[in-house]
Amino acid sequence: MSPSPTRRTWGPSMMQDGHVRFRLWAPAEDRVTLISGGHEITMHTQADGWHEVETDLVKPGSPYLYRLADDSEIADPASHAQLADVEGPSIVTDHESYAWRNAGWKGRPWEDAVIYELHIGTFTPQGTFRAAIEHLPHLHDIGITVIEIMPVAHFSGRRGWGYDGVLHYAPHPAYGTPDDLKALVDVAHDHGIMVLLDVVYNHFGPVGNMLHRIAPPFFHPERHTPWGAALAFEREPVRRYFIDNALHWLLDYRFDGLRFDATEEIVDESNHHVLLEMAATIRQTVTDRQVHLVVEDQAKRKSLLNRDGGNVHHYTAAWNDVFHHALHIIATGEDGGHYAKYRDNTDDVLRRATARGFVSEDRESDRVGPLPQKPLPQQVNVNFLQNHDQVGNRAFGERLLTLTDPALYRVMSALLFLAPPVPLLFMGEEFGERRPFHFFADFDGELAEATRAGRIDEAENFGGLPDGKTADDLPDPNDEQTFLASKLDWNHAASPEGQRHGAFVHSLIRLRQAKIRPLLAEGEAPEPSILASDPGTLAIDWHFAEKTLSIRANLTHDKRNWPSSSGETVFEIPAVGDAGPSIAVSIRPT
Repeated sequence: MSPSPTRRTWGPSMMQDGHVRFRLWAPAEDRVTLISGGHEITMHTQADGWHEVETDLVKPGSPYLYRLADDSEIADPASHAQLADVEGPSIVTDHESYAWRNAGWKGRPWEDAVIYELHIGTFTPQGTFRAAIEHLPHLHDIGITVIEIMPVAHFSGRRGWGYDGVLHYAPHPAYGTPDDLKALVDVAHDHGIMVLLDVVYNHFGPVGNMLHRIAPPFFHPERHTPWGAALAFEREPVRRYFIDNALHWLLDYRFDGLRFDATEEIVDESNHHVLLEMAATIRQTVTDRQVHLVVEDQAKRKSLLNRDGGNVHHYTAAWNDVFHHALHIIATGEDGGHYAKYRDNTDDVLRRATARGFVSEDRESDRVGPLPQKPLPQQVNVNFLQNHDQVGNRAFGERLLTLTDPALYRVMSALLFLAPPVPLLFMGEEFGERRPFHFFADFDGELAEATRAGRIDEAENFGGLPDGKTADDLPDPNDEQTFLASKLDWNHAASPEGQRHGAFVHSLIRLRQAKIRPLLAEGEAPEPSILASDPGTLAIDWHFAEKTLSIRANLTHDKRNWPSSSGETVFEIPAVGDAGPSIAVSIRPT
C-alpha cells in the first residue's frame, strides 16, 4: 500500500499526472515562494494559513526551498530528504521508485517479539543503514525478531541520539538515503525480522526548527516540556503533521510499527486526544499487515493499551521502566536519582512490576480515553535490563554487565526472557558488550556548553559520579571521540567470550519461543499470583487458560527460601552450593 497524494497534508506529494504538489502551513507569512532549479513559483495563499502550489517544473530529485516575504529561505518542515544540513535545501523524493522485494510481507504477531534496540550511527563502524544490513544475519541467528531503531529524523549536526529531530519526515543523511533505509527494512523482512522506528512527537530540537517563526500557533503559549515549548495538539495542522508523519514511516518505508517517545509530554485538551486519533487512523489505514505501536509513558496511561474483544484497539505495548529500576537497585546498589522512589520497597516493586507491570497508575494523567481495562495480557509490557537511557545517561556510559556480579546478571537475563512480558535488549547486550554507550551530540557555542553542563544532572539521576570522579572528568558530549567510543566492538562478538555469551542468550530466546510464546498466544490475560517469599526473591505464578508458569528466583548472594512449585522444570540456574543467585522456571497444567 502506498500513501495517496490526498493523504499528505504537509510537504510534497507526487501526483498521478507527474506534477508535484507542495503544502506549507505558515499563518505568519503573507507570501511564500517555491524556489527550485532557477524557478520561482508563487504559492497560493489560503485563508486558514496554508500555502499551496502544484507544478510540473519540479521533478523527483530536485532540491527546493521556501522563500518567505522578507526574502529569507528555509527548508520544508515536512522535507522527505535534505541535500545536506537541516537548514539547507530539501529534496523532492519519489517513494514509488523503490522496488520492494518483500511487498507481500505481513509482519509477525506481537507474541513473537524479542526486541533489539539499536542506534544506527554506533551499531557499525560505518554508522549507516547499509552497513547495518550486514549484521542482520547475526541478529536472526541469535533469535531477534524485532529491531527497534532509535530516531533517524533529521537533526542538526553529524551525530546525536536522534531525539532532537527538527525535520521529522527526512532520514538523517549521515545514515544514508531514503532508499538505503528502505533497503534495511526490506532485508530485515528477508530474515523474518520486524522493524520499529522510534519517533519523537513531543518536541522539536533546538537548531533548525523554523516553525516558531512561520507558524507560532504550532506551539502552546502556556505549556512547556523538559525540552522546550509544548506542541499545540488542539490545532488541526499540528495533529496532521504528526499523524501523517506516522503514516509516512509505516507506508513509504514499510516499518512494522513505531515506538513513541515520552508520550506523557503529549498533552492535548481537545475532546479527542491526539494519541487516540493517531492510533485509530493508523489502524484504519494500514490494514494489509500487522502493525505494532509501543509507547514510552512515565505517567502510565494504561488506557492506551485497552483491548477490543481481546484485540489491540490502539497501542500494543508500553515500556515497563519500573521493572528495570527495581532490578537495577538490586544489581548495583545504586538508589539515588530516578531510583530513589523505589529504594524502600524494592522487593515489592519488583514483584509487582514482574507479575503485572503498571506498579503506579495515575488516573489523573490518564485522561486520554476510557477507564483502563483489567486485566491486560502480559505482552503489553516491554521489559529490559538496560536501554539507551539507562546506559547513555550514566556519567561514563557503563553497561550493566560491568556493574554487577556475572552470576546475578545471568539470573536477571533468564528472568527477562522467561517471564511473560516482551523482552528488549540494548545493542551489544547479546554478546556481552563492555564498551560504554555515551550521550553524544554535535552542537556549537552556547548550546554545546549548555549540553555539557546538563550532563552532571543526568549523571546524578542515573547512578551519580563514581568515587574519585568529578564533573570535570565527564566525557564531552560534543567531542567526536565520545561518539566513536560508543560504537559496538564487533571483534568482541566474535571472541570466545562473546560467542559464549551469545550462545547463552540464544538458548534463552529459543526456550522462550518454545515454551512461553505458546502461552501468550492463547489470547487470555493470565491472573498472576505473587507468593510470599524471603527478601530478595521472586515467587510468581501466572495462571494461563491451560497451563501455569512459575518462576522462583533468588537475586541475593545469600541462602533464601521460597514456596515450592510443581510441574516440568524447563530452565534452571542453581545456586552455587546452597546460596547465591539462582532461578527455576516450571510449567504445569492449570
